[in-house]
Amino acid sequence: MDVRGMFRTFGAQRTDPVRVPDAEATAAGLTSLSDSERLSIIDSFEQSGTVWLWATDPHNRLIYLSPSAIACFGEDRRVIGEQIGTLVETRPDEDSEGQTRPFSFLISARTKFSDLRVRLIGAGGKDVWWALSGKPAYDGEQNFLGYRGSVKDITASYEEQVTSSRLAEYDSLTGLSNRHRMSKRLAATLNAYRVEQRSCAIMMLDLDRFKQVNDTLGHPAGDELLRQVSQRLERVVPEGTEIGRLGGDEFQLILPDVDDRGKLGDIALRTIQMISQPYSIEGSRAIIGTSVGIAVAPYDGIEPDELVKAADLALYAAKGGGRGQYRFYSNDLKDSAQDRREIEEELRDALARGDLEMHYQPCVDAKTYKVRGFEALMRWNHPERGYISPATFIPIAEDSNLIVAIGEWAMKQACRDAAEWPDTIGVAVNVSAQQFSSDELPRTVSNALAASGLDPARLELEVTESVFMGDTYAVEKMFGELKKIGVRLALDDFGTGYSSLGYLKKAPFDKIKIDQSFVRGCTEDSNSNAAIITAIVSLAQATGMDTTAEGVEAMDELKLVANLGAKLVQGFIFSRAVPQATLMEKLQDGNFTYEPVGPSKHRSERRSVFRRIGVIHEDHHYEALLRNLSRTGAMIEGLLDVPVGTDLVLDLGQGQLVVGQVRRSQDATQGLSFETPLVSDGADGLCTRHRISPYALAAAGMPLAALPAGNYSIQSDRHGPQRPPRFMQVDVTSSSQRAN
Repeated sequence: MDVRGMFRTFGAQRTDPVRVPDAEATAAGLTSLSDSERLSIIDSFEQSGTVWLWATDPHNRLIYLSPSAIACFGEDRRVIGEQIGTLVETRPDEDSEGQTRPFSFLISARTKFSDLRVRLIGAGGKDVWWALSGKPAYDGEQNFLGYRGSVKDITASYEEQVTSSRLAEYDSLTGLSNRHRMSKRLAATLNAYRVEQRSCAIMMLDLDRFKQVNDTLGHPAGDELLRQVSQRLERVVPEGTEIGRLGGDEFQLILPDVDDRGKLGDIALRTIQMISQPYSIEGSRAIIGTSVGIAVAPYDGIEPDELVKAADLALYAAKGGGRGQYRFYSNDLKDSAQDRREIEEELRDALARGDLEMHYQPCVDAKTYKVRGFEALMRWNHPERGYISPATFIPIAEDSNLIVAIGEWAMKQACRDAAEWPDTIGVAVNVSAQQFSSDELPRTVSNALAASGLDPARLELEVTESVFMGDTYAVEKMFGELKKIGVRLALDDFGTGYSSLGYLKKAPFDKIKIDQSFVRGCTEDSNSNAAIITAIVSLAQATGMDTTAEGVEAMDELKLVANLGAKLVQGFIFSRAVPQATLMEKLQDGNFTYEPVGPSKHRSERRSVFRRIGVIHEDHHYEALLRNLSRTGAMIEGLLDVPVGTDLVLDLGQGQLVVGQVRRSQDATQGLSFETPLVSDGADGLCTRHRISPYALAAAGMPLAALPAGNYSIQSDRHGPQRPPRFMQVDVTSSSQRAN
């Protein structure tokens, strides 16, 4: 197009610029600029780069573009004559919930636009951004002539804006989404999914023992560790997962369209295992762990704050359960959090009052069954709560900095008790990672030995692999000081998270304890645990260490671990942990042998639960007592003479329905096998993979909300008279209060 003609068309709708005339011109009146003068001004304006001009013909083909603007496409790119829609494209903002219309659509609609942000297509392999303004031009008869407009290069300011926006949305240390972005993403996802009736899970992660890395190796090492953690998370989580660092050592995962708790448990386990592998940081070796809390929308929360709070409570429970674990949210976690706070306060009083006790479990020869030693295990008999599991109060003691004081008391009491035993029998005392890192540990051990008069060779200190995190020099120094005292050292729970042959070579261990997770199920077909036990035993023998197989409960397990070469055995098959008085009665009789007593074969663990559940058959809902539970079946009491082969649905509460078939039936007791196995809830319990959806409950008349506590199965929609109940419900509560 002729530039002069284009200028006339473009400039006809604006007030013409004027120039200051000379004195003679002034006398004659103001004079308009000539076309050539006006074009000269436009040329100077275009060359300055402040703004460029462009124009199209009626078919939206580019007929004019300032030469400086053409240069942005590169020397070889043809521009004039091309459809302008093939030269630029609109791009939506990141995280934009709306859709930006294509540029070709905008110009085909012949609408005016101003400072429209576009990206050049094929600009020599680089990103160039323009702010494009334009308006349709018409002749005197209103025939469309094309577009006339201006363009500005905004690449520098746009990149600065993107950088600024990224700093506001992403964590500068790890590159992951920050708390602000994760909050926005979760809110947008839940809002959209609520309309589409879809599910979304979140996981809250908190690093275990991260503070110790910071304290021993320094904050730069802690920063590097966080970067490596973020990289591992990106490798292990499923595709489509949004990962964020909320601050400190806290991370969050958003997993869209996942509500299968079996799958979520697997993801959590893989994440825990990946995060728990050793890290190499500035020549030092660091080991941490992680705990995971899981909540799923809409089951555990509808609104973002509700769901995050649920995941936080689950995380709190996971940390309280011993760390390195995961938990699903359940309604009773609110009460559990309150219980934890109360237990922490009461634990301080229990230590001061002397309410803690030491019990002892025998460790026997795998061949002769003669006792070689006892492991000291702490017990707390609460005056109101009864016995509180160490798995409950030990993590609380670690979090509240009570563990060092409790560990010191346990060391003194165990040595005092062991001094009363025969000289051939030793005692093993657990030492926590926090206690191990204390400079006071050698003095604590020496004082306990001196006060009791116990031979140091009879004292065995059990540590877990977590002591190897942090400062390698400090760990080796502590081992050296303890060996100078003359005590034995045992590596407990070997193979459960931090296994490395490197530290086995350096650390002066006398024994490896094979964790019960490898013993459990080792006799089952297609189970690799037997091979793992063999490898551990061979490793111990090669390095001159004894081996103890923990948690042996069945005769087939005992036979297998003995045949595989384990030297010592510990577990319920010989004895539970007993108080000092009970132990002394046995030892005073001169009976140092424990006879194994247990089932002939290992079977899937069944948990005695004793709680009321619902049972659904046809159109009727009954109540029954759940006596025990395994992954594949359960025993219930409460329905009289139910025929073998009957299909029942167990309503376990909180939206959990399990389809089962009666395999055994006698009077009011039935044994069921499940159609779909249950999965671990991460808390030594079981749960269903799926639950009744709140969307289904809302369709049945309930308000759309997270699943409440209790039973609320969806009732049958059948019309007409219902059939009478097939079974008689009986009250078996009183007969079921017997001990197991």
